[in-house]
Amino acid sequence: MVYAYTKSEDRKPPLPKTKMPSLFDEPVTMKNWYKFVNWPQSILLCGAPLIGLYGMFTTELQTKTMIWSIIYYFITGLGITAGYHRCFAHRAYSATAPLKLLLTLAGSGAVEGSVYWWSRGHRAHHRWTDTDKDPYSAHRGFFFSHFGWMLVSRPKNRIGYADVADLKADPLFKFQHANYPWFALVFGFIFPTLVAGLGWGDFRGGYFYAAILRLCFVHHATFCVNSLAHFLGEDTFDDHHTPRDHWITAFVTMGEGYHNFHHEFPQDYRNAIRWHQYDPTKWLIRTVTFFGLAYDLKTFPTNEVNKGIIQMKEKKLLAERRQLKFGTPIEELPIYTWEEYQSLVLNDNKKWILVEGILYDVEDFMHEHPGGVKYISTAIGKDMTTAFNGGIYNHSNGARNLLTSLRCGVLKNGMQVMSQDEATAASYDASLEFKDKKQ
Repeated sequence: MVYAYTKSEDRKPPLPKTKMPSLFDEPVTMKNWYKFVNWPQSILLCGAPLIGLYGMFTTELQTKTMIWSIIYYFITGLGITAGYHRCFAHRAYSATAPLKLLLTLAGSGAVEGSVYWWSRGHRAHHRWTDTDKDPYSAHRGFFFSHFGWMLVSRPKNRIGYADVADLKADPLFKFQHANYPWFALVFGFIFPTLVAGLGWGDFRGGYFYAAILRLCFVHHATFCVNSLAHFLGEDTFDDHHTPRDHWITAFVTMGEGYHNFHHEFPQDYRNAIRWHQYDPTKWLIRTVTFFGLAYDLKTFPTNEVNKGIIQMKEKKLLAERRQLKFGTPIEELPIYTWEEYQSLVLNDNKKWILVEGILYDVEDFMHEHPGGVKYISTAIGKDMTTAFNGGIYNHSNGARNLLTSLRCGVLKNGMQVMSQDEATAASYDASLEFKDKKQ
């Protein structure tokens, strides 16, 4: 078998079980800890759930408000996954001006930063995955990658470089970044509240459910792309880094859960490549394409995708194979000449046979031989290559595997091959001996 991972099969994840460097350039003490807190994000991320809980206990949830909250949850979530992530950060497809505007506004409603800020961090995450320069490295633990990285204010020079010149040059993104607090306030809080309030008179429910609680759910659903997707699942295409594939993560994150695929092929507009895998973000992109709102959908060649799958299967099979015992490796066996082989059999009563240049000690196996002891006893001291491979009987794969545990030497200068006539004669002699014994 030709193994595709020949020179890289032992690649290990970077920093395996290794303590990560300090988050900051100076120690954190009881006197200076407040300097390392990202106060705006900490207040938002910790305050919103508390406000939402208060609203749940004090405000009746109307059916219309519930439906609107769910709808706006998907709108803003897809604004992040289809917009911020796949379109803006990875350029996996191109969006027309109307679609780009809609995705920007929807993403603003998720209150996760401007397109520029979000994409800059995400490109750094892909460029520096699992290292200290990764903004939300999984090697710092589940809590940090999910939530903690936004609570601290790290020095900018500690975050890896990412090229975002294209985002800086885009007028829409420049305007949104410069005025982001207004975008977040309007589309994160005011708009969902007004829809419920003006639509069916539920301003209070619109605020607590469609704005605040919906925001909390969107936050932690999309945060799972940085945390859960790096801890749960399979390394389907590569195991050098932490991203994993799992349907649970996909369900939670609107299709972003096949994360091992995504890190291998980040510019592919898909996250799930199988028809049955859950990826509403992919479905949305495909749908808007039919209406001419999106184009230039990028996909990685199937042949290259399948290479990764096969390589990982082979690698895992080899890892399982290493757990099995195949006897002494051939290169470690002693070498004997034909004369030495004959002498050991005749003078030292060795029960050895020769098959394909390898010597096997069958003394303990003779009485377990399925064909009977006579067949194998007539082979002692001979080259049974032809007989083993069909001259007398074409042995099974199980028999060949069993032979590996019986290796005892290698014949120098190749092997003596039994001719078909010799194999037939050996078979005839064995059958006569067997009949004599029976009589």
